[in-house]
Amino acid sequence: MDEIKAALLRIMEWTKIKCRLHAEEPQDVFFREREIWWAHLGENIGSEQNGRNEQFDRPALVVKKFSAHLLWILPMTTTDKEGAFYFPTAHGEGQKQAKAVLSQIRTISCKRLIKKQRTLSAEEFDAIRQRLREMI
Repeated sequence: MDEIKAALLRIMEWTKIKCRLHAEEPQDVFFREREIWWAHLGENIGSEQNGRNEQFDRPALVVKKFSAHLLWILPMTTTDKEGAFYFPTAHGEGQKQAKAVLSQIRTISCKRLIKKQRTLSAEEFDAIRQRLREMI
């Protein structure tokens, strides 16, 4: 029962943030494919990738830009996971290696974007897109 209560409290906290994000006027966020951004991903259902901490955020790779306000992203994780649904990305010295979670591709609004973290190399990004094509 405590687990259910904790989950409901997180959903309620996320709902407050989601309402605030929804009500905000769209900002001019200039994002491009290949970039990794911190994004509010929320408290989700079941095995869907959640955001972390009190802002429900995590890094996300911009896979496709549909317009100035709509994009496809892949959530990123630093959890040591293996398999066809995880694609490791290079990092600088001393940083934890992150992995793009290919099974969690989703459409989001640019209102969820917080701050640009870095840009993947063209080669690395092309390899991720190729793996996505193979999955589909």
